[in-house]
Amino acid sequence: MISAFSEPFTVVLVEDDEGHASLINRNLQRAGVLNPIVRLRDGGEAIAYFFGTPARTEPLEKTIIVLDLNLPDIDGFEVLQRLKTDDRTHHIPVVVLTTTDNPKDIDRCYALGCNAFMTKPVGYDDFSDAIRKLGLMLTTVRVPHTRA
Repeated sequence: MISAFSEPFTVVLVEDDEGHASLINRNLQRAGVLNPIVRLRDGGEAIAYFFGTPARTEPLEKTIIVLDLNLPDIDGFEVLQRLKTDDRTHHIPVVVLTTTDNPKDIDRCYALGCNAFMTKPVGYDDFSDAIRKLGLMLTTVRVPHTRA
C-alpha cells in the first residue's frame, strides 16, 4: 500500500503452516497492506530465495521479512543468522512472528539482529487481531533504499 508515510516494498513471508499463511495474508490485506507478498514455505526455500545460485538479480532493498522460527529443514534462527551476517541482506528488516514466547528465544532473535518479535496468539480472533496490528505497522514503515 502506498500512502504519504510508506513506499512500495515486498513482504517476504517465511511460514510453513498453510493456515497461518492464509490468515496472515488475509489480515494484512484487511489492514491495508496491498504490497506484494512472496510466500516461502521453509528455511531451505528462504535460503535459496536470498542466496541461491545463480546469484540473485532482483534488488532486495525494498523488502521486509516476516519469519517464523519453527520451520522444517532449516529453522528460523539459522535463516535469521544467515540474513543478518551477510552483506547483501543484513539491512533487510526482519519481523519474527512465531508461536514461542520463551524469553531465551526472544533474546536470541534480538541478539541475531531481528528488528521486531511477535508471538502468534493461539485463538483465531486474537491471531487475526495481532496480524491486523502488524499490518497497520507495515503501512507506515520505511525500508532502506540502499544496502548499508
